[in-house]
Amino acid sequence: MTYCLGIKVKEGLVAIADTRVTSGTETTEKKKIYLQQGDHHSLFIMTSGLRSIRDKAVVYFQELMNEGTAYNRLYKAVNAFGAQVKRVADEDKESLEKSGFKFNLHTIIGGQLKDDEEHKLFLLYPEGNWVELGDGAPFVIIGNSGHGKAILNRTLTDSSSLHLALKAGFLSFDSTRASANDVEFPIDVVLYHRGSFGMIEHRYAKEDLAHISAQWAEELRAALINIPNDWMDDAFNKAPVPNNL
Repeated sequence: MTYCLGIKVKEGLVAIADTRVTSGTETTEKKKIYLQQGDHHSLFIMTSGLRSIRDKAVVYFQELMNEGTAYNRLYKAVNAFGAQVKRVADEDKESLEKSGFKFNLHTIIGGQLKDDEEHKLFLLYPEGNWVELGDGAPFVIIGNSGHGKAILNRTLTDSSSLHLALKAGFLSFDSTRASANDVEFPIDVVLYHRGSFGMIEHRYAKEDLAHISAQWAEELRAALINIPNDWMDDAFNKAPVPNNL
C-alpha cells in the first residue's frame, strides 16, 4: 500500500509520500514523487497502485517532455499524463487482470505552469478522468487513506499556512504509519510557494521526526485525560439490564 498526500492552501502546496513498496513478503524503498521543473513550469506527480503501471506511465510522460512538448496550464499536463495512463491500460490492463491484478493507478498532480493564475492540485483516476481540488477540499490522500483524514479534516482550511499544512500532513502520515504496516519512513516532502515556479524537496528519515511523533502521542494522551468525566455519569450510574434468562 501507499500513503500520498497533496494539500493546497492559499500560500502554496504540500506533497508527502512514503517510500515503502511491498511485494509479497518483501519490502523495499522507492521514490513515489516525480518532479518536473523548468522556466515558469513546476509540477509534481505522486501515484498509488501497481508500480509497473506507474513507471510505464511516467516514462511515457517524460518522453513527451524530452521531445519538446510544452504545456502552459497544469490541467493540460494532467490531460497528457492521463492519456499516458490510458495508453498503458490499452497495452497492459487485459493481461494484468487475467493474472489477478487490478489496474488501479491513482495520481495526484500539483504545481503551477506559466499561464496558471495560481497553483493547482488535481486527482487523476485510473480511467484517465480527473477532478481539481480547491475551495472546501484542501487535501487529497491516495493509497492508505483511512487512518490519516481526521486530523486534516479538523485542522486544515484554505487559509492554513504552509507550516501548519506540513505539520498536519506529517501527523496524518504518522497516524497512518502507526495503524498500517505497509506505510513507513522515509517520507519525501515537496513544498511549493505560490508564484515561485520552484519546488523544494526534502526527505525525512524516521529518526528525524521520532521526537515529533513521541510528542504528539504524549499530547494526545494528556488531552484525553483532561477531558472531563461528568458527562459519563448517566451511563455509569445506570442499573444493569435485568437478566431475563
